[in-house]
Amino acid sequence: MKKLLVITFTLLIAIISNAQQTKSLSLKEAINYALKNSYASINASRDIKAAKKKKWETTTIGLPKISAEIDYQNWIKQQVSLLPAEFFGGNPGEFTEITFGNKQNMNATATVNQLLFDGSYLVGLQSAKTYLKISENAKEKTDLGVREATINAYGNVLLSEESIKILEKNKKTLEKNLHDTNQIYLNGLTEEENVEQLKITLAKVNSQLSRTKKLNDIAYKMLNITLGIDIHSKIILTDTLDHLSQESEDLQLLNNQLNIENHIDYKIAKNTERSNELLVKLEQSKALPSLSSFVNFGYSGFGNNFDFLKKQQKWFDSSLLGVNLKIPLFSSLERSSRTQQAKIKLDKAKTNLYETSQKIQLQVEKAKTNYNYSLEELTTSKQTLALAERIEHKQEIKFFEGISTSFDLSNAQTQLYTMQQSYLQAMLNVISYKAALDTALNTPINH
Repeated sequence: MKKLLVITFTLLIAIISNAQQTKSLSLKEAINYALKNSYASINASRDIKAAKKKKWETTTIGLPKISAEIDYQNWIKQQVSLLPAEFFGGNPGEFTEITFGNKQNMNATATVNQLLFDGSYLVGLQSAKTYLKISENAKEKTDLGVREATINAYGNVLLSEESIKILEKNKKTLEKNLHDTNQIYLNGLTEEENVEQLKITLAKVNSQLSRTKKLNDIAYKMLNITLGIDIHSKIILTDTLDHLSQESEDLQLLNNQLNIENHIDYKIAKNTERSNELLVKLEQSKALPSLSSFVNFGYSGFGNNFDFLKKQQKWFDSSLLGVNLKIPLFSSLERSSRTQQAKIKLDKAKTNLYETSQKIQLQVEKAKTNYNYSLEELTTSKQTLALAERIEHKQEIKFFEGISTSFDLSNAQTQLYTMQQSYLQAMLNVISYKAALDTALNTPINH
């Protein structure tokens, strides 16, 4: 009895643990999860943090800097200097050997440096702000891409799930038809060819079902990667392909106007232009003088023995105030050359900005065309599927009544299976093309 309780308890723990690891996600929940946990979103957030640190690093260039230094020297053998001996009462023309200073000395200094003016520093502060904006723009673009990728990955999983259901239903129907036809054949009321034709069709469906199941496993793993989940983790999708396709049918979206200045690609190109403007200013600022100052405080101790840690050691203090002014006078036209290069890059950035605006408008037109076509295709696919179902049903009745052949039935079945897949793909296309249009229009994430 005790052993049974242990086994039951272990089983319950395993079930609870597995339930905790399994995620049930609607499409909206999947998007929100991916925006926080996808690998691309995480790294984009890290880039913003790095940009903020870079901004502060640039700011500190103009703030006071304090440094300290301790210098200890021990003359193992002191330098000898030669002085005229007559200075010490000796004979003219002769020299006396003499050493200066103590054998050991120690200096401790502290220095405060302060930048007073530097044109490059002022431009650097502006550049740091622009760099932060670029990182934030990159995060926004990444999030838009993650949203679209998540919608597509989620839709692909649903497509494979629905395909499996339809193929299994078709397989069950074919197996029944094959069984009934085989019984008719055994009674001598139909030809063996009809049985063989149904076997061929069933074999094709089995092959397609096996392939779709393998693709379904890959689709789940692709979704996991998009979400930032381990590929072996189990997730359950709570939305259906039909529900999402209905939600994605929004004709009003085709009338939405583009605000190009708010488009992320335009903002990125605009910030690139701004960066190049600052690069021109930076090169021009290098012709300006720079001014800095420093204050130095120090203590020095001397002796022939290492007594610097003793109270009786005598220390001599000193202090120094300095100002440094650097004035660029002539650079052999180096600064001029670098400035001209920066201006050329700025011109290129302006051209790229205009090109980007044109591409964005074209991208929106293309996305609207694809989305509009997908809506029409969905309506057409739904109608043709209904026709294919009726044709297949009629052919099945005619076949068992002996009016039509197995080839006629096979053709009707093949047509039906094609229309089924076309309808599923049409639903997925509406979802995918709407996601692409939202990205092209720069529709906000929480829209």
